[in-house]
Amino acid sequence: MEFIGTFWALVPPIVAIILALITKETFSSLFIGIVVGAILLAAGNPVQTLQFIISGTLGEGDDASKTGFINALADPWNAGIFFFLVMLGIIVALVNATGGAAAFGAWAARHVKSRRGAMLATFVMGVLIFVDDYFNCLTVGAVMRPVTDEQRVSRAKLSYLIDATAAPICMIAPISSWAAAVSATASNLDTGITGIQLFIQAIPFNFYSILTIVFIIGICIMGFDYGPMASAELAAYRDGELGSLGGEERAHNKRATLWDMLIPVLLLIAFCIIGMLYVGGFWDPTADGFADPSAAFANTDASVGLPFGSLIALILSFIYLIARRVITFKRATDCFVEGFRAMVPALLILTFALTLKLMTTALGADTYVAGLMEGAAAGLYNFLPGIIFLVALGLAFSTGTSWGTFGILIPIVLPIFSSESTLLTIGISACLAGAVCGDHISPISDTTVMSSAGANVNHLDHVSTQLPYALTVGGLSFVMFLVAGFVQNAAICLLIGIVLTIATLIVLKRTIGSVPTDAAGVPAGKSTAKTN
Repeated sequence: MEFIGTFWALVPPIVAIILALITKETFSSLFIGIVVGAILLAAGNPVQTLQFIISGTLGEGDDASKTGFINALADPWNAGIFFFLVMLGIIVALVNATGGAAAFGAWAARHVKSRRGAMLATFVMGVLIFVDDYFNCLTVGAVMRPVTDEQRVSRAKLSYLIDATAAPICMIAPISSWAAAVSATASNLDTGITGIQLFIQAIPFNFYSILTIVFIIGICIMGFDYGPMASAELAAYRDGELGSLGGEERAHNKRATLWDMLIPVLLLIAFCIIGMLYVGGFWDPTADGFADPSAAFANTDASVGLPFGSLIALILSFIYLIARRVITFKRATDCFVEGFRAMVPALLILTFALTLKLMTTALGADTYVAGLMEGAAAGLYNFLPGIIFLVALGLAFSTGTSWGTFGILIPIVLPIFSSESTLLTIGISACLAGAVCGDHISPISDTTVMSSAGANVNHLDHVSTQLPYALTVGGLSFVMFLVAGFVQNAAICLLIGIVLTIATLIVLKRTIGSVPTDAAGVPAGKSTAKTN
């Protein structure tokens, strides 16, 4: 077909993204992108177009590409993630119904005394939950919403903090589902080095992830915002308009304590980690003793391990909360329906986004991008890290998948450089960093969708408010990959990058930065009380 493997492969996601940004309506924009992809695959044939939208297969044998909503829903990986999201929704509903969320919010209000403290606490929790980005998004959102609401931090800011500590943190955590995915991709190639070793070596050069951390800390401590985020923060602090979608009333129960929230969350964290280790073969009965944890994470399947752990956590939380008599059996069972209902919007957006990804894959986006990369490798050797970063960013932004992006690009990047070259490590880092950055700013990214769900905020509000922040760090990262192509020293490059990020924040604060103030014009966090 004439459209496969050409620029037309990127047209469906581009159409969906442009429509989403213009109309502020996600479902119809994604559906139109799917229809455009189906029309291209069917070469305009209306019957085949409908087939590709519902359930179709292009090609034969190993080269076959599946399309359509049914294939997106039937994929075992996607089904596992859907199940995991439903389990998380039920746990959140249980914690809210018992009054545990309200009790935690009251406790946090006594200990977190400022907006800065609430934002930094959210950041720290996001860093601590590094195992998986989906797990991070929904867990951090559920736990920190009462805290940020109390300090009048907008839901847009909360969703940015969630998103910025999900994929970026997972991408520099050796024990995570992301490390496992990268390791699995690189281990299948003849490089003379294991996939997990390559991942660990690439961490110091992953400028987007590391500079995102510096950026978050800097903007929280300096206490300013810019772009659409500044408007959202001003509305939250001055008028109490947090931007919540509603439908999350927290029950108040005198018997409930903060442990009625913390214990289910801790169970969730513990058993999700155990589930991923178990699926990865950590407790292999045929082996003598335990397997290497890093090897177990490299071999795990998050779509099985996370549902496995979340189901056990749900059962134990259910028993614990009923035994504590903070909720009746009947009310607890009602939470199953409430939790599922709360996840329906996120599940729908995720279904549409995954179907659009199938269309993009069937149209041969990987073939087109591979051709671009091979053409760029000819005479720009030391500039290649910067070029790889931009290509990965563009591909992840267009397709909404960082895993798919580095799955496409790692096999292309590895043969370009010598296996013993520092540029190989920098090139892989550029590929991973660009994939995370593109995923971070893409409206059709599943992680972006989950961050919106975790903060219970309008999806496109989250996209528009975080876009300037992510692009700022993305621009700094691009500059650093150009520098790294010549300097090739991680310590020196990181020092330059950190100084450059702080300098950029200072300039932004003095030029376009905005500080939330109350009705009297007093900056957020400062007392209006008179002193003698």
